Amino acid sequence: MGTVIIIPARFPSQRFPGKPLRPLKGASGVARTLLQRTHDVALKVPGIDAVYVATDDERIASHAQEFGAKVLMTSDQCRNGTERCEDALDKLPAEPDLVVNLQGDAPLTPAHFVTDLIEGIGDAAVATPALLCDEETLARFKQDRAAGRVGGTTVVMTAAGRGLYFSKEVIPYVPEGKTGVPVYHHVGLYAYRPAALRHYVSFAPGPLEVNEGLEQLRFLENGIDVQCVTVEARQSMFWEVNNPEDVPRVEAALARLGID
Repeated sequence: MGTVIIIPARFPSQRFPGKPLRPLKGASGVARTLLQRTHDVALKVPGIDAVYVATDDERIASHAQEFGAKVLMTSDQCRNGTERCEDALDKLPAEPDLVVNLQGDAPLTPAHFVTDLIEGIGDAAVATPALLCDEETLARFKQDRAAGRVGGTTVVMTAAGRGLYFSKEVIPYVPEGKTGVPVYHHVGLYAYRPAALRHYVSFAPGPLEVNEGLEQLRFLENGIDVQCVTVEARQSMFWEVNNPEDVPRVEAALARLGID
């Protein structure tokens, strides 16, 4: 197998329990669950050998099978999507060259983000996309933080694209009135070499991962570089469903983009 997409999905969530099964209305008013919409995105990516939903929950598994997804049942001890992708490795019919983790809360992820990520990983063990924030997205980040909501993630990186840090805060700090400072939205999408996944689960979660609630920080805390691949929105709008308040935002975007 060359490249597989795994959509990790769990039912418990501190901020949004049952999130994968939450219906979202499309442009015509038809509702499809968050999980099904994410699976639809995966099917649009060219050159992928297989797409799987990985879960430990029978409700999610049953729903995924209803709309035709392949399901891998994984351990209920997986603490995040990266651990779930690693757990799914041994359940695949053959080991792939590359595993793409398409998180099940991002139905607005364009298929070209995944293609660009696969093409941009190069020799890296782990790669993830970064999207330059426009004014609307940056304002949304600031609104969430002002309201005390933990929402999207930002990233700072080297000139060569190596991730320096990921945070739920808006980084870098931009003084009031300062313009022209780029803020990058981290897109919750990853490509891993199988060896990187196995290294990942050999490490215990560190304080940065635990406090930020960001799984990718485990790589950085243990000296494994994360390559950031800059992607372009191409006139679409990107946002994840992190909190219940994000549902109307994403539904409005689906309507604006004409996505059923």
